[in-house]
Amino acid sequence: EWTKFVTVRGWVIAMVVSALLTAGIGIWATSGYHGLPCGKTLPGGQMVAAACPAPPLGPGGEMVTDSFYFVGQPLPGDGTLTARVTSLAGSATPGIAGGTSALQPWAKAGIIIKASLRQGSAYAAMMVTARHGVRMQYDYTGDVAGRPGAVSATSPRWLRLVRSGDVLTGYESADGTRWTMVGTAQLGGLPASVQAGLFAASPASSHTMSQSITGSSAAGALTLTTARFDHVSVSGGRPGGRWAGDAVGGSSPSEGYHRSGGTFTVSGTGDIAPLVSNGTPVERTLLGAFAALITVIVVGAMFMTAEYRRGLIRVTFAASPARTRVLAAKAVVIGSVTFVAGLAGSAGALLLGERLLRSNGNFILPTTAFTQVRVVAGTAAVLAVTAVLAVALGAILRRSAGAVTTLIVGIALPYFFATALPVLPAGASDWLLRVTPAAGFAIQQTLTKYPQVSASYTPANGYYPLAPWAGFAVLCGYAVLALALAAILLRRRDA
Repeated sequence: EWTKFVTVRGWVIAMVVSALLTAGIGIWATSGYHGLPCGKTLPGGQMVAAACPAPPLGPGGEMVTDSFYFVGQPLPGDGTLTARVTSLAGSATPGIAGGTSALQPWAKAGIIIKASLRQGSAYAAMMVTARHGVRMQYDYTGDVAGRPGAVSATSPRWLRLVRSGDVLTGYESADGTRWTMVGTAQLGGLPASVQAGLFAASPASSHTMSQSITGSSAAGALTLTTARFDHVSVSGGRPGGRWAGDAVGGSSPSEGYHRSGGTFTVSGTGDIAPLVSNGTPVERTLLGAFAALITVIVVGAMFMTAEYRRGLIRVTFAASPARTRVLAAKAVVIGSVTFVAGLAGSAGALLLGERLLRSNGNFILPTTAFTQVRVVAGTAAVLAVTAVLAVALGAILRRSAGAVTTLIVGIALPYFFATALPVLPAGASDWLLRVTPAAGFAIQQTLTKYPQVSASYTPANGYYPLAPWAGFAVLCGYAVLALALAAILLRRRDA
C-alpha cells in the first residue's frame, strides 16, 4: 500500500499541497490582522499603528479584567472584614458616552481583600450579584455559589471575609448572627499588609453586531451599579487607617462613594474576572486547515476507490486474501502520510503566524507550550483521522464522488457554517459541532468558557460546545464505526 501511494504522483503532490495550504492560508490570513491603533493621530487624521497595552495577567497567568471602585483601608496581618449589603441597583451613567442604566446580570458589590490595588493582584471577595445570588470569587477564575436571590432592604445580605495567613474564608448570613461558610481560598504569597474594604463593579453590556469569516463583532455600553452598605467593620491586626476611595483600573465621572455615618454608598463600573474578549487566540493561525481538509478527503477516498474504478482491487485481494488487512494497511498509510503533512503545515502556520500577528500589533492570548503542541498535533490528527474516514467510506460506497460528497457534507460544511461563515444560530452551530465529525476541530480550542463571565461563547468566536479531546473522540468514533462497517462489507461482498 505504501508503494501504491508513492507511485501515484498526484497523491504525493496533493499531500504536499495540503501542507502548503495549511501554512500558506494561515500565514496569509494572519498577515491581515492588525491590532487596535493605540498610537497618536497624525494631522491628516491617520492613526499611527501601535500595539495597545497588554491587559493585566492574573496570578495564574490568565488574562484578566480588574477594574472596579474600591473603598477600603490597609489590613495589617490577619483579621476579619464584615459588612451588610442592603441594596444593589443599576444607575444612570452621566458623562459616559453610550452608557445605560440597566442592571447587568453579573453586576456585583461586596467586600474584598486584595494583595494590592495593582491590577491582576491576588484577591478574594464575598459579593452579592444582580441575578446570581451571593458568590465567593477569588483570583479571577475561582467562583463558589452561595445563597441565591436578589438583595433588598427587606432581604439584606451579611458578608464576611476572614484572613488567616494566605487562607481567606468567606461567610454569609441573613441576620448577622447565624453564619454559613461559602468557601475557602488560598492565595499564594499574600503580603503582610493587604487592602480590605468595599467594592462595586458592573460589566459592560454586550450584543453581537455582525459575523464574518474572522469572527463576530459586538457592541456594548458601559454600565454602573450602586450598592449600599452598613454595619461595616474591620477587626484584627493593628489599626489600618481611615477609609479612602480608589478607582482601580481607571475612573469615570460616575464612580465614587458617599459616607453618611455608618452607611456607605458605592458606585462602580468594570469587572473583576477573566478577560475573554480581548486578544487573538493562537488557533486563528490555522485557518488553512479547512482547505487542507478538502484535499485529504479527496486523496483518502481515491486511495480506496481508484482500485475499484480500474478493477485492480481484484488483484489486490488475490495477492492478499485477508481483506481487512488491506483495509488496515490503507488506513495506516494514508493516516501516517496525512499526519506528517498536517504536522508540518500546522507547525509552520502557527510559528510564522504568531510572529506576523505580533508584528502587526496583535495581543496573542497566552497559552502554555503543552497547549500549543496539542493544537498543532491535534490539527494534524484531525486531518489524519478524516483521511482514514475517507478510506473507510470509499470501501463502503466504492465511488469517489459519493465518499467525497458524504464527508464534505458531514465535516466540511458544518465546520464552515459554524465557524468560518457563521450564518447559523448559535444553538444550531453548537448542535452541529456536537453530533457531526466536525466536532473534531474542538481539538484546536484554547479559550476557556467561564460561567461567571457573560460573553458570546459561540463557535465563531472560538468556543466549541465540547471539550478538545471530547470533540476529537467524536471524530474518532465515526472513523472506527466506518472502518468496522467497511471491514464487514469487504468480507461479504464480491470485489
